[in-house]
Amino acid sequence: MAVTTVTGRPALPALPDPATEALLAGGLLPELAHAFGGPFHFLLPDAFDTNLRSLRGALAAAGVKGFVYFAKKANKAAVFAERAAALGAGVDVASVGELREALGHGVRGEHLMVTGPAKDPHLLRLAVRHGALVAVDALDELDAVITRAFAGQPYPARVLLRVLPPLQPHSRFGMAEDELATAMDRCVTAGDALRMEGFSFHLSGYETGPRADLAARLAGLCRTARSKGLAADRISIGGGLPVSYTDADSWRTFLEAQRPADYHAGKTFRSGDFYPYHSPLAGADALTALLATRPGNSGTTLAGVLRDAGLELLLEPGRALLDRAGATVFTIQGVKERDGYRLLTVDGTSLSLSEQWFGSEYLPDPRLIPQSFEDSEKWAEGAEGAESGESEVPGGTYPASVGAATCLESDLLTWRKIAFPRRPRVGDLLLYPNTAGYQMDSNESPFHDLPLPPKVVIDRTDRTRPRWRLDRHFT
Repeated sequence: MAVTTVTGRPALPALPDPATEALLAGGLLPELAHAFGGPFHFLLPDAFDTNLRSLRGALAAAGVKGFVYFAKKANKAAVFAERAAALGAGVDVASVGELREALGHGVRGEHLMVTGPAKDPHLLRLAVRHGALVAVDALDELDAVITRAFAGQPYPARVLLRVLPPLQPHSRFGMAEDELATAMDRCVTAGDALRMEGFSFHLSGYETGPRADLAARLAGLCRTARSKGLAADRISIGGGLPVSYTDADSWRTFLEAQRPADYHAGKTFRSGDFYPYHSPLAGADALTALLATRPGNSGTTLAGVLRDAGLELLLEPGRALLDRAGATVFTIQGVKERDGYRLLTVDGTSLSLSEQWFGSEYLPDPRLIPQSFEDSEKWAEGAEGAESGESEVPGGTYPASVGAATCLESDLLTWRKIAFPRRPRVGDLLLYPNTAGYQMDSNESPFHDLPLPPKVVIDRTDRTRPRWRLDRHFT
């Protein structure tokens, strides 16, 4: 059901998350904020495990052999690589640092997928040496892999050939049709030094039809490659499984109602600038729908195409594995009155909430957390506010935008005037929900010499009392 405040400003509540609600109820977050003296991220690895099981379940239900790689770029935390290793999943890496991190946290070399354009020679050397699967992006890169494969390597180098999507011909990634033909011939010439395992693509957007069509085309390419004597028994469709952050009614209402007056300084965003924060099919459900889609000119579903061709489906999700796997907490350190709303300053920057740095806005409503249990109880009883003596009105709203602790005019975590249910005060916390996927650290920087927010791993094995530790991120 859509939520619209009495001020007329559309809200965008995050979908319920029992694990986060349990942390809020237990009072752990104010203690962590006091301990660290600054913003922090908390991580919920149980959610990663659940999401991985769901994706595997969708593959099994469709009768499709598959393998899941966690796209490590989505979050730098070590714990997610640890969980992938423990559960026998893979990790998608695109740098020497990511490869070392994955190996260092237990991921087997043959469970690594190496992606990205124009790969560093050292990255290729390590990938070949550890038996990782390399998604080759260009002919010269294929030549570099073959050279390393012949350089005393005891087992074949493993490659996929990355395809330029026909619907995105201006993409800087992948090989066109004539390049793919040349690449297959070079793979044949390489002989036993190289194992060409199939093809891959990455497609922008979340539509199932184009993704199914291109996957079916890759299945046809595998048949062509096999006719040349190549293995070609796997295809990778990359990521592209959406996450739903809010309900359908709230998302529709927000898009219809938002206007410049809802933002600090009349900031404008186009609807197309926003991530689609609601998706009717997300995560494993989106994968199920994709496998049930009939590619164009096919008499069967994508799952049927894969089964008939004897192909294994490789997936490289990031956001979909991190759904509800963490959140970000800031402390309010300043409150200014503006014309009809407040401007909050928190103890961090929008670099730790990355959407702003892509010219967009992270839209799920932040949660206002009182400083202590006592404050929470007084608020529930309708007690008077602390600083100004202004009474808190049960059911009232207190709109505020959220700025960062920097000297940059444009450094706002939330331009939108969030209608909080109580008056924000210095010392209160703001919890931004579901930030593990790409938000936490994609653009983090120690600007102004501010420390990077630590990542706190929450262990809920003992359901009566959550325990925490700092994420082990070795350098």
